[in-house]
Amino acid sequence: MDNEMVTLTDRQKKARRSRNIAIGLALAALVIIFYLATIAKFGPAILDRPL
Repeated sequence: MDNEMVTLTDRQKKARRSRNIAIGLALAALVIIFYLATIAKFGPAILDRPL
C-alpha cells in the first residue's frame, strides 16, 4: 500500500485555522444565545422553584 500524504501550503494552513476559529466563535455565540434565551424565558422565577 502506498501512503501518499497531502502537504498543505502555509496559505492553506492559515485558511484552515481561520475557518476553525470562525466555527468555534459561531458555536460559542450559539451557546451564549441559547443560555440567554433560557434565562429570558424563565426569568427571575428560575431561582424561586421548589427543590
